[in-house]
Order: sequence, then structure tokens, then C-alpha cells
Amino acid sequence: MERHALIAGVSGIIGRHLAEHLIGNGWAVTGISRHKHDLPKGVKHIAVDLTDDEATKVALKRVKPTDVFITTWLRQATESENCRVNAGMVRNLLGAMDGKKIKHAALVTGAKHYMGPFEAYAKTKMVTPFREEMPRLPYQNFYYDQEDELFAAAEKQGFSWSVHRPHTLIGYAVGNQMNMAATLGAYAAICKETGKPFVFPGSPQQYEACVDITDGRIISMQLLWAAKAKATRNQAFNIANGEVFRWSWLWPKLAEYWGVPAAPYLGHAQPLEKQMAGMEAVWDKIVAKHGLKKNSLQTVASWWHSDADLGRVIENFNDMTKSRDLGFTAYQNSVLSFTDAWDKFRAAKILP
Repeated sequence: MERHALIAGVSGIIGRHLAEHLIGNGWAVTGISRHKHDLPKGVKHIAVDLTDDEATKVALKRVKPTDVFITTWLRQATESENCRVNAGMVRNLLGAMDGKKIKHAALVTGAKHYMGPFEAYAKTKMVTPFREEMPRLPYQNFYYDQEDELFAAAEKQGFSWSVHRPHTLIGYAVGNQMNMAATLGAYAAICKETGKPFVFPGSPQQYEACVDITDGRIISMQLLWAAKAKATRNQAFNIANGEVFRWSWLWPKLAEYWGVPAAPYLGHAQPLEKQMAGMEAVWDKIVAKHGLKKNSLQTVASWWHSDADLGRVIENFNDMTKSRDLGFTAYQNSVLSFTDAWDKFRAAKILP
């Protein structure tokens, strides 16, 4: 049976990598997002706002996928609004699938499942590594509400489900609000242009603690695996590269790629949002100097999100035992996660 994937959030890091991976494995892919960005060859794109229930039903009326992959979310001002909007998008999308007899639906959430939402972040004692069987925290969390919508639709419509919990995502996408690869690349380019020190911007705890990341390619592999393997039905899975590292070890390697010295760490956070304030003119100069595509600095870099990840004052990394025991043994070198993404950004004239 030919598999036909419907990917919500196809222009994001996960959605884009997943589309490429599925097409490479012979799947047909329809991708949905609010705006059509530069998408992989072979993706049929549908522009739709998933917050609009009726518009979603109309836009997807003729689409008959075998599998649905939900890789998108919209940041709101409060967690209550995050819950309302993001759970609503899952409900609207899966509601539009009612009667289409899909086989499987996968939802991508993240490590805030274990650490809490932005408003209650790390307020509960946690034990690392994070394991899938850990109970939900006693706070509102839009990931929980999204899961509940997935479970309800699966029970009603009779499809299997999987939930995937990545850590910090690394990969190629433009205009993504959580793109550390593009953000650190822009930071390095500005440091190189201005002579500013390329200093690790995060907390001492993050600089020295064990941490992991999730490459867009490895989560794509896990999503395909979970859609096909019988043992994965109706389960949640962590997904990370399969190794841990310390930023104190990785930072000089990132600096070497960009040809800038790794500045000594001063023992305290120096948030990028503050460091990079007012750098738009410098970025425009870099764009002109290197013949880059005319993206604004705000489009390329998401200072706030990288500050949130690198500014954590707790250790955080994911356990992968469950996936490995069930047969998913893929591994990704974390240095190459950054350098491969940067090579692609440079080839696309996004970074210098």
C-alpha cells in the first residue's frame, strides 16, 4: 500500500526534514503551513491556518492521507492560551481527518513535557535523564492537552498514534522560531564582522552540565520507524542524537567552523537578546557584503529561544532506552548536526 503523509508544519525544521526523508523512502507527501516557504522537491503544499476549524476542513477536504504528522505549534502569551490554541489546532486537523480512515498519527512535542511550560519552568524537582514513563507535572502544559486531543481522536477514528519528544532541534529551516543552528550561525557571523567575542551566552549550569540535542534528520528517521513498526503503536518516545556532551567541549568546535576564537567563558549568562540588540544594520551589511538573500536578522535568528535553552539552570537530557529496546538504534554526531546545517544555510545564501 502506498503511504501518503500529511505533514502539519512542513516549513519547520522537523517538517522539512521529515518531508525529505519520507519522499526519499517512496512516500507521497502533502505539506500544510500558513505560508509556503522554500520546500523540498516533491511536496504538494496547502496553505491553511489550523486555528480555523472550518477553513481546515475545507482546505483538506480532498486530501486522503494514510498518515498524519503534527510538527507545528504557535507560541502564545500565556500557557492557558498556548493550551487553547495548540490543542485546538490538533483537534481541528484530526477532526478534518474523520472518515478518511488514516492508519497512524504522530505528534511531536518536546522536553518541556518533563521540565514544565515557560510559566512554571523547572519548578519541580527532576531526575535526569528524562524517561517516557515519568508522570505529567502538576501544571497546565499545552503538550499534555495536545496529547489528549490525539488520544481522543485515535479512539474515535480507530488509528494508532505515537508521541515524539525531542530536545533542542538542530537543522535547516528559514524563519523558524526555535532554530538554534541559524541563531548561533548569525551570532558567529556578527562576531566575526564586528570583532565581538564569540562567547558562550548561557548559564554556568548549561556550560558544564551534560546535555543533548535532536537533529532534524534523526527525528525524521524515528517518525518513519514509528509509523511502520507494530511494536511502536500507541506509545511515546524520546528522541535525541544518542550522545551527550558539554557546551564547554562543543563551543570551541563551533568557533573553529566559523573561523573565530572561542572567547573565555566568564562564568555567567550573557543573553543573546541583549548582546544582539541593535545589530540589524550590521546584519544588513553582512547580507550585502556576502550576497545573501535579503532576510531580516529577526527572520534568521531566534535569540529568545536560544537564550531559553542555553540559560537553563538545570541539567537536562533524554533517555533513549525505550526506542533502542524496540529496535530504533540510529545515532547522529552532534558536531555534524551544527556544521551540516550551517553548510546548508551557507549554500542557500542564508548565512555567510
